[in-house]
Amino acid sequence: MSDEAAPDPDLGRGRRRGRFDWRNLSRRVVSGSILAGGALWAIWVFPPEPTLWRAPFILLVSIGAVLLASEWSAMATPRGGPIALATAALCILVTTVLAFSGLFALAWASVVAGAGAAGLAARRGGDPFRDGAYGILYIAPACLVLAWLIQTPQGVGWALMLFTCTWAADISAYGVGNALGGPKLWPRYSPNKTWAGFIGGLAGATAMATLTAALFMRLSLAGAALIGFVGGLATMAGDLWESMLKRRFGVKDSGDLIPGHGGLLDRVDGMMFAVMVFALARLVVHLGWAH
Repeated sequence: MSDEAAPDPDLGRGRRRGRFDWRNLSRRVVSGSILAGGALWAIWVFPPEPTLWRAPFILLVSIGAVLLASEWSAMATPRGGPIALATAALCILVTTVLAFSGLFALAWASVVAGAGAAGLAARRGGDPFRDGAYGILYIAPACLVLAWLIQTPQGVGWALMLFTCTWAADISAYGVGNALGGPKLWPRYSPNKTWAGFIGGLAGATAMATLTAALFMRLSLAGAALIGFVGGLATMAGDLWESMLKRRFGVKDSGDLIPGHGGLLDRVDGMMFAVMVFALARLVVHLGWAH
């Protein structure tokens, strides 16, 4: 999720925002719809199996993994150049391929090995080891867990609920935050987000997860609402975490790939946290601890 709007000095005093940013909202809706439509089409029409070449969704995630690695390298390890970029992209792509092949133990091992390799590549170029290594630890596990989630029973439904929950959190937070304004959520790291947007995002995530479960899954509505609420919290946390990272590296956006959103990392930062919540919830349901 990107920041809600340009800084407004009245927000700190709790005043109502005077003008809604319709132009930015329209850009976000158009670009977000294209991304959402592609992802939903890929998982609904071609449900993934543990066979690499049978699902466009697998190709979509793999391309996304490489783009995320590229954006991270440009932001966090710029002095590493092509070597650091290629190392990070290859490590994350290997993890993704292994996970979609059903080789999860090897995939987790590749996360650890990849972090070391990316850290060494970054240090070779003059950047801190930790910045190169963290990029792998930040991005690769989310790709791995998403691959596991969608290969479980009802995996397509769980993936749909994940996507709709995080997208609803993003859109609701942006819309409510712009419409109502009010006190800021965490001005030190993300000066444009408000408590109103935060609450609106949670409400949107909870409602959309419940609706998705009702339409496409065998899951209690109360359980879906709880998962959506916690998933919304994780989405907001992921967004704030990336804001902290961007502040640390002195950049406004992770890239300029998506109009109205910035880079791909700006668009999926919350989803990278939320997928962990959904995978844990899926495991709890699978083990019969919830009904």
